[in-house]
Amino acid sequence: MDSIRIRGGKPLTGDIAIGGAKNAALPLMAASLLTPEPLTLTNMPELADISTMGNLLRQHGARIDQSALGAGECDDEAGATGRTTTLRSDKIASVTAPYDLVRRMRASVLVLGPLIARCGEAKVSLPGGCAIGTRPVDLHLKALEQLGTKIELKQGYVHATVPKRLKGTQIVFPKVTVGGTENILMAATLAEGETVIENAAREPEIANLADCLNAMGAKISGIGSGTLRVTGVERLHAAKVAVIPDRIETGTYAVAAAITRGRIELKGTRIELLESVFSAMKQAGVEITPTSSGIVVAAKNGLAGVDVMTEPYPGFPTDMQAQWMALMATASGASMITETIFENRFMHVPELTRFGADVNVHGASAIVRGRAQLSGAPVMATDLRASVSLVLAGLAASGETMVNRVYHLDRGYERLEQKLEACGAEIERLGGG
Repeated sequence: MDSIRIRGGKPLTGDIAIGGAKNAALPLMAASLLTPEPLTLTNMPELADISTMGNLLRQHGARIDQSALGAGECDDEAGATGRTTTLRSDKIASVTAPYDLVRRMRASVLVLGPLIARCGEAKVSLPGGCAIGTRPVDLHLKALEQLGTKIELKQGYVHATVPKRLKGTQIVFPKVTVGGTENILMAATLAEGETVIENAAREPEIANLADCLNAMGAKISGIGSGTLRVTGVERLHAAKVAVIPDRIETGTYAVAAAITRGRIELKGTRIELLESVFSAMKQAGVEITPTSSGIVVAAKNGLAGVDVMTEPYPGFPTDMQAQWMALMATASGASMITETIFENRFMHVPELTRFGADVNVHGASAIVRGRAQLSGAPVMATDLRASVSLVLAGLAASGETMVNRVYHLDRGYERLEQKLEACGAEIERLGGG
């Protein structure tokens, strides 16, 4: 397996281009199953999870064409750059999402709603648990049943059928679920009548999906709020939509600037996508300045500890918790980090302590007492965001750090080493034996 070697202790300076959001691109790709006409997505990231979803969609019969833009090229009014992907699902070859594909990525379950809505049938492997805690799909299934779907669980698969057409209804999620909101939102676009989704997730990625569905001919209102109203239509059509900037990539590189006490301009992103994180960073003493092309993040010595609690959007995102812990390990004073989304999301703590970080976990909270200096160490990655927190700590630490099992990083960060190296980091990937 590959490893990443870092020689830290250098302030990072320069520019980093932020790519399209993985967590927006995946449901947008799944939405292509709703129509026989082409869906073109611009500003697409090039990541392992995107490839996995592409392979799953091909298994369902989709044809996928990709093109990359050259430096400085732009493919839409929003200024998005990167890959353009066109997905054509004119014929559904299979309604089965097999275990071998679904087990690699939980977002694969997002094909469930589109397949039921368009084909009246789906057979999707249960995704199971993951390293950061169980993320059950029971809320997806209960909501689909309310739309008229018959659900059976057999041999690890969800068998879903609907006799004619899904029927619009009122769905009240007992707790906020991003994947559940996305699945039901897609399914409801082709349902008969109106569907009202209460306690819907409000993430920008869901707004991106809703805007895409509307561009395809859906009738969705309440976008960005906790109540979504969907008036079903008979058919969706072709559309071209840009993937929004990746707010977690934005936050991660903002922490890279702050933890090294450097200055980085994050290009192609928007401050409003991550207001909770930037608010906490400002409280800690980090300078955040919007520019015409993105955001400048700068920091000097003297950062202070700031308490955060992970919450559904617009609260502090759980996907930034590990990175925040790494930053707080270098700030003066104590800070408390409380995790309310996933039960096992402190697995990076033992690895951070190998750098000399002072972190004590008490149930769902961790107390971090900052140190003036971290020291490089060999560490082991456990999941995507934990992996990048170890890279961030390595950038700040004196001496050499070796981060092992970095394949997790490729699921969510495109060209991470190159982007950091361009800002002055001494970082390289080493191939496994």
